[in-house]
Amino acid sequence: MRLPPLNALKAFEAAARHLSFQKAAQELHVTASALSYQIKSLEEHLGVAVFVRGNRQVTLTREGEQIRPGIAAAFETMQQTIDQLKTREEDNIIVVSCGPSHAAKWLAPRLYRFADDHPDLELRVSATLALTDFYRDDVDVALRFGPGNYPGLHSEKMFDEFLTPMVAPHLLQHGPRLEHPDDLKNFTLLHDDSFKLIGRSVGWVDWLEAAGASGVNGEKGLRFTHADHVLEAAINGAGVVMGRVALGREDVMKGRLIAPFPLQINTGFATYFVCPPAHMARPKVQKFRNWLFKELGC
Repeated sequence: MRLPPLNALKAFEAAARHLSFQKAAQELHVTASALSYQIKSLEEHLGVAVFVRGNRQVTLTREGEQIRPGIAAAFETMQQTIDQLKTREEDNIIVVSCGPSHAAKWLAPRLYRFADDHPDLELRVSATLALTDFYRDDVDVALRFGPGNYPGLHSEKMFDEFLTPMVAPHLLQHGPRLEHPDDLKNFTLLHDDSFKLIGRSVGWVDWLEAAGASGVNGEKGLRFTHADHVLEAAINGAGVVMGRVALGREDVMKGRLIAPFPLQINTGFATYFVCPPAHMARPKVQKFRNWLFKELGC
């Protein structure tokens, strides 16, 4: 049996899943040119093309579509076989990958309840913005913020994300009044630029337009690349933040921030529970998933 090189098959599986050489290369931690070379070597081995290369994207050929399910299933089977070697102690450890802002402002404040409900499980949070390789990084589940396109993975929407202005109470006590959207011209606007990392920026300009505000420059102010950092800046009185409702809810409930206006705008993004389909058979994953959605009131 003369099989193609394993690296070439891995490159094909990742590229077929993403339909992007660039994203597949990022996942495998290789350059795009190195991945392209692996795909080319696979095609030479098979004697057929498996991708149609376009200017900005790639698509599978008929032959590529034919071999994709079997190759994906083979890697899944290999991983399941390796997983059987894990010790019983590891069955009590659940690793959750989560963006740093969601880890700090949404997940961490709730984890004491998970510990109370499941004292038999040890939860480890990996806070990162990097693409999750569930098998290489030994991650059980991920909480991901984005448009919801996670091919080949089990995914469930947790909540949509909305934006609304938030401000520290003490800033209003010692500063100008904030009773109408037009009053925002007297405050420093704090911008959450983390949306740019997932392809589309949404923020002050959108909210001010929806509110019918005039005389307020929605482009000016201080900019941050992490949602938790900009919320902390607002808590400390640096200005008024266009805050994510889900991430700022705990701060509003505890009086660190207030939301002076009822208007909220939908970002078009949501937070999702994501994992490989096979992981859903793991009791610890089921326990974490059920606890998570209980927290959401589902």
